Order: sequence, then C-alpha cells, then structure tokens
Amino acid sequence: MALEPRIEIDPELSGKVRLAPVVAEGLKIDNAESLWVVFRPFCTELAAIYRDVKIGEVPGIQAARRLYRAIGLDPTRLRPSSEALLRRVLKGNELYRINSLVDTINYCSLSYLLPVGLYDLDYVEAESIVLRKGASGESFEGIRKDTVNLEGRYALFDKTGPFGSPTSDSDRARIRRQTSRALAVIFAPYEMSEKVLAGHAHFTADQVSRFGGGHPDTWMGRIAV
Repeated sequence: MALEPRIEIDPELSGKVRLAPVVAEGLKIDNAESLWVVFRPFCTELAAIYRDVKIGEVPGIQAARRLYRAIGLDPTRLRPSSEALLRRVLKGNELYRINSLVDTINYCSLSYLLPVGLYDLDYVEAESIVLRKGASGESFEGIRKDTVNLEGRYALFDKTGPFGSPTSDSDRARIRRQTSRALAVIFAPYEMSEKVLAGHAHFTADQVSRFGGGHPDTWMGRIAV
C-alpha cells in the first residue's frame, strides 16, 4: 500500500476548501506517447465545443474561481492553473509536453477543471503537510519561474517549508524523470461534495495508473476539509 500523506488545513480555511490527495509509488515515467493518443483529441474536442462560449460560462469553470475567492485571490487577475490550461486549449495552442506523469495530471486537471499540485515525495515530508497562509519572507522557487512570494497567500508547507500552491509548484518538489514516488493534491472549494471530489480523485488515480507510469496500487487518500 502506498504511503498515506497527512494533510491539514489551517482553521482559517474551515468550511472553505477541500483537498484530495492521490499517491503513486513505483513510478516509471516516460514520454507519454500513449497518453497523447487520448489527450490531443480531447483538447481538439474541447476547442470545438466551447469555441463560441465565454470562458466564464464553460461548465465547471466556476468551481476553481470559487476556490480562489475563498483563499483571498482574484481569479480574474491570478488564473487558476486549470483555467490557464483551458484558455490555452481554447486558443488552439498546443499544451506543453513534459513527461507522462505531469502530462497525465494536466489531462486530469483539464477534465474536471480544478487545480492539481504535483510533487515528488522524495523531496516532501508527506507526514506533516499543512495548507496555510504564508508569512512575511516566506517564498519558494517556482518551476521555470522567479521566486514565488507567499506573504498573505495560501500554500502547502512541510517541515522544510513551502512547496506548492493552487497556482504554481516549487522547483524543490518538481517531478523528475527519475521520480518514483509522487503526490498529487486536488484543490477544490468546500461547496464541492466529498463524493464528487472523491470521484475526481479516483479518476486521477486511474489515469496515473493507465498513462502516468503509476503502479496499479496508485490510490486516493483521505480528503482533507
């Protein structure tokens, strides 16, 4: 059985946020050729269906926006990562191809339109994760980005420090080609029922096992509320 992470949510966010962890061990990451046989037509279909629809009227898009408002962010100024993916697809732009695990998580995020953080468990202390507001001076180095300032913003922290948020992930915990253990965290508004969120988590576990290089025991952990 895969490691069960312990994720806590700051009491300030009680009744505002839900988190669903998905853990995969025994990963064998590749170039994701099998995934893109499915992912590319999916993107083409989305672009065709929502070509003439305003982004805010796409079914499901408002859930991530509600999440952002609940944690004090304006989703029209700082886009949820899931919405950023959808906007790129609707513009007809190709999504970046990274590796089988990262691309699979992007596929999942785009499927249910919620932000998903993805972290290498060899660089995260999974027994002591908390979603809390960053204090003055707290930050992390983003993936291909400058330093991400976390003062007044909510992020995931372990004993070492911050390593991810609904908007961006840290370079410390990024997925490498040699990553063998990973944690995905789905960020959702509290209004989304545990049953619906659990369905998204099971879908994610299934896709990681199918395309992302995951072991058949890839599984979802306890939803944090």
